[in-house]
Amino acid sequence: MINPSTNSGQVPLTSSGQRLPTGTVTFLFTDIEGSTQLWEQHPEAMKAALARHDAILRDAIETNHGHVFKTMGDEFCAVFSAAPDALAAAVNAQQRLHAENWDETPIKIRIALHTGAAELRDGDYFGPPLNRVARLLAAGHGEQTLVSAATDELVHDHLLEGTELRDMGEWQLKDITRPEHIYQLMAPGLPTEFSPLRTLDALRTNLPAQLTSFIGRKKEIAAVKQLIANNRLTTLIGPGGTGKTRLSLEVGADLLNTFPDGVWFVELAPITDPALVPQATATALGLREEPGRPLIETLGSYLRPKTALLILDNCEHLIDASARIAETLLQTCPQLRILTSSREGLSIPGEALYRVPSLSVPAAHSQPAAEALMQYEAARLFIDRAKNVLPRFTVTDQDAPILAQICSRLDGIPLAIELAAVRVKILKLDQIAARLDDRFRLLTGGSRTALPRQQTLRALIDWSYDMLPESESAVLRRISVFVGGWTMPAAEMVCEDMPDYEVLDIITQLANKSLIVVDADDTTETRYHLLETIHQYAREKLANTDEGMNIRDRHLRYFLELAERAELELTGPQAAECLNKLEIELDNLRAALEWSLDRDILSGLRLATALLWFWDENGHLRDGLYWLDQLLSHAEAQSPTILRAKALSIQGILGGSRESFDESLKLYRELGDQNGLAFCLLYLGRLIFQEDNEQAQQLITESLALYQQLGDQLGISEALSHLGLIASDVKDYERARTYLEEGLAICRKISYVAGMTRTLADLGLLALKQEDYPAARHWLEESLATQNSIGKGGAIIYSLLALGELSLREGDYAQARAYYERSLSVAEKAGISPWAPLKWIPVHLGYIALRQGNIAQAKKHFEDSQQSFKETGITIGIVYTLEGQASLATLEGHLAQAARLFAWADVMRETLGNTRPPVEQLSVDRDLATIRAGLDEGTFAAAQTKGREMSMDDAVAYALEYV
Repeated sequence: MINPSTNSGQVPLTSSGQRLPTGTVTFLFTDIEGSTQLWEQHPEAMKAALARHDAILRDAIETNHGHVFKTMGDEFCAVFSAAPDALAAAVNAQQRLHAENWDETPIKIRIALHTGAAELRDGDYFGPPLNRVARLLAAGHGEQTLVSAATDELVHDHLLEGTELRDMGEWQLKDITRPEHIYQLMAPGLPTEFSPLRTLDALRTNLPAQLTSFIGRKKEIAAVKQLIANNRLTTLIGPGGTGKTRLSLEVGADLLNTFPDGVWFVELAPITDPALVPQATATALGLREEPGRPLIETLGSYLRPKTALLILDNCEHLIDASARIAETLLQTCPQLRILTSSREGLSIPGEALYRVPSLSVPAAHSQPAAEALMQYEAARLFIDRAKNVLPRFTVTDQDAPILAQICSRLDGIPLAIELAAVRVKILKLDQIAARLDDRFRLLTGGSRTALPRQQTLRALIDWSYDMLPESESAVLRRISVFVGGWTMPAAEMVCEDMPDYEVLDIITQLANKSLIVVDADDTTETRYHLLETIHQYAREKLANTDEGMNIRDRHLRYFLELAERAELELTGPQAAECLNKLEIELDNLRAALEWSLDRDILSGLRLATALLWFWDENGHLRDGLYWLDQLLSHAEAQSPTILRAKALSIQGILGGSRESFDESLKLYRELGDQNGLAFCLLYLGRLIFQEDNEQAQQLITESLALYQQLGDQLGISEALSHLGLIASDVKDYERARTYLEEGLAICRKISYVAGMTRTLADLGLLALKQEDYPAARHWLEESLATQNSIGKGGAIIYSLLALGELSLREGDYAQARAYYERSLSVAEKAGISPWAPLKWIPVHLGYIALRQGNIAQAKKHFEDSQQSFKETGITIGIVYTLEGQASLATLEGHLAQAARLFAWADVMRETLGNTRPPVEQLSVDRDLATIRAGLDEGTFAAAQTKGREMSMDDAVAYALEYV
């Protein structure tokens, strides 16, 4: 088969090394008639039979200068530069297969030939000729070869002796607008008479020929066909524009051979009078009304003996009349199947519902390449329809993310995609994307012959909205206030002037009418959301009413109450559940805070401060800090209140601001709020303890005393843990362990899970400092296991980094790498990549690569870490990195350079008062022994002298230049 990679991006080659033909070519497609049944009845015999079939076909094609460019099951797709060669291959293959003794597995293939210009890309061909030859193949029968008019023109004067082409006339192929003039190959030894061709005009149907290609939906077609096989009535449901009608037509065309008495399509969209539904059905079937006899009886008498499929399309505005005729006909016509499409089900016994999904779309904010974009149905539809209006339209890798954004923001709704695609005639993709916030003005200009509601996106949604009772349209408007979905209690809050049971009923009705999407997630409370297009429309409607501001006030109040309840639970055993719930509601929380900036600053401050542990644990530090900065800048937040003091403390925690803490501390002292004062003292001490250890200890000791007076066990545990960290920092390890173990005991007693995880990690790091590796692993793994029950955030990263360092010291480099890479992944998902401890990961990965002998990777990691540490001013990080580069120089034999770098590092560590841990010193001593053994004493001493004299900038530049 094809191996494009061997041809350096040129025309793909076949397995024999020849180039596939381009330009105008002739395609030969084949498949086996009844292969599924043969496999079911004779699976073992079919294996050998198929192998013979493949060998004969491949030989016939290749002997006649053709190339097989694709096989799918028993289907062969081949291409020829010359049409006569393709015809010769067809004759040869049919004659040889006909002459074979197949025993119990008679192999009969049908062949189709068509000539045209197609695009060759990545070893496959694309374009209209491929569609035509595929449909031509589907029209034939086993041992029959069909030839298009285009191919007939080219082979007419080059027929093999004894062969001819019988003129079959013009036929309408499925999905092909222009009828095809078909010829049948007549060759010696082959059958000449077959059943009628399987084309639309050969079967009993009124299905309209489609003027545009059908994109994707293979799974949906298969699912609907299965439902029709198992149920008398199947209804396709979904919001307007999702392609229910087109899917019905495709399914009907695929089932033409299944229903000998026809597939009949009844278009109800133009009808406004329910009494005319039977008349429309009779017209589709070609029946006339009989005087004195109800039309429904005429329909029943006609369809009673028939095995037929009736498609009732667009029933939503005539739902009762459609339900009556469907139920009546199903009761009187035992072989009848009915397929309906509607915004909601007909609600009659035996009905099977199938919700038509939107087309597949890329994830929001994804950055796919142009080739990867083609796996999404919405993108393929956009490109296909864009080419219809602008044949030169192409998508580059640069454009692909923009098109991905367009498809995602339009929810994969086919009508919206098609309306957007026609705009490429006058707008670039980025211009279309920029106008999607005003999509109802942008997405106009549909086909003039389409129904009015299908010509613009607004008209389509107006159609659905205008049919709603006022109570339902009111709820739809109100729930548009939510961003990213909602729960039933939230909906009941914004509709609090209505009884809860009524809200539930209306939400159910809107879901049944496909205007609300029910999120299927068994792990959380049931949630609902609106497709973005419906959401934007309903928000416009809400903004045009007098209740818009009141509804947004209710939205703010609901999420304030939710956050303040969670604040009380986030320090308890339900922390994980609370954090997950708040994470799901993040978009709603942001919307509520945004509204508070204009409407209710104090409620906004209450909300932002209640979310402290959420901002911290789930890695939304910048988010929380942004809202606090915005809210505190307003005049309403300037009064000296406990709320302002609390907000300033939290601003200090999230932003590391000493000024915020100082003002908060002053306010708490003036207002006499002992609880707030203890909280502020604790976290101010935590902020400054690495800069001013002594003052930090004083502040936290004062905080501890206040918490003890208040009997606040949670506060006591936090203060003890922080005092343990301070003691550890000054190497008073016994006192540190005492504080931490006391704090841990209180956390366990009150089920303070977040405090427990942090204190366990601190105990692990304390043991790591003391090189008690078994104890370190015990504490850190318990911390990690406890944190995993909460979810995500900085605490998990803290333990993962410590476990990575522990594994690195123990020489388990693969495990160390796994811990570091996982910490990066958690940080990325939590949005906390700028966090300082993460800056150490590249240098650790550099040491791992060095120990594993991966020189190139080690160099890259060390260079990255140097850059990062230099930008953030972490001096000890620069020292540690240069020591790694010195080890690397030693390994590579650059001994003088290594000696120079080690000497500089010694001086810097002495200046910083940061001695090497024993395990690191052992490694450096080994490298220095190697250096001394390879250098004479004078060279070594000179290198050391130069190293001690280097500035930090000189040392970094030297390492980058010589290592």
